[in-house]
Amino acid sequence: MKRIFSGSPFEPKIAYCRAVVAGGFAFVSGTTGIDPEGPAEQSAADQCRLTLTRIAAALAEAGSGLDRAVRVTYYMQDIAEFESCWPVLQEHFGANPPAASVIEARLIDPAMKIEIEVTALA
Repeated sequence: MKRIFSGSPFEPKIAYCRAVVAGGFAFVSGTTGIDPEGPAEQSAADQCRLTLTRIAAALAEAGSGLDRAVRVTYYMQDIAEFESCWPVLQEHFGANPPAASVIEARLIDPAMKIEIEVTALA
């Protein structure tokens, strides 16, 4: 088993890591895309794009990639904003779509519009 850390200050506080590689799979923790360097109000699509970039980096460290994703779960603060993310999802998963679910949920920070969790072949 391999644990992958992103360096997020929340990992030691909450006792989790960005991803775990085990049993031929890479399991990526729920990841959000708020950019502290970005604009104060970021769209759901912008957050989705940054989130997938962070997930892709974790998967690369695991020896995998978004093209090997078999399952993805999207958690949306407001389900009405999910449609704005579709073009971003097409960019990243269009040729290799995983099984997917979307859930409306209250996220840990109200500024977070989307959280994404991925399971991929390692």
